[in-house]
Amino acid sequence: MEQTFIMIKPDGVQRGLVGEIIGRFEKKGFSLKDLKLITVDRAFAEKHYADLSAKPFFNGLVEYIVSGPVVAMVWAGKSVVTTGRKIIGATNPLESAAGTIRGDYAIDIGRNVIHGSDSVESAKKEIALWFPEGVAEWQSSLHSWIYE
Repeated sequence: MEQTFIMIKPDGVQRGLVGEIIGRFEKKGFSLKDLKLITVDRAFAEKHYADLSAKPFFNGLVEYIVSGPVVAMVWAGKSVVTTGRKIIGATNPLESAAGTIRGDYAIDIGRNVIHGSDSVESAKKEIALWFPEGVAEWQSSLHSWIYE
């Protein structure tokens, strides 16, 4: 099964959206493989967003991510990266469809509630960064009710 990295950003945690967001992924049929609540330091945030370091919004993004705890998660399932991005919605919440996480819970691009890997390669890199100890190995008993 494919895996993806999902992070509920500080605004999502502070607004009490953790359960709602987890529920959306669970209801779709994806399996939560690992989860941690963590407050990251600036160096770690800069490493996570290294590919955006040349962008003018980089410093603000880093400050935002270190401003409070985040929930880092690994989810697994068929096409979980692509489908996870659809569940999340467009980066700009004002362009996100109703029914997506950002479409339902965000207004400003600078407070868009959630991050999700944009490719399988990014997911592998992000999972290795956020879960250097490895990801819990287990399979839900619901697996056979979701997949043929």
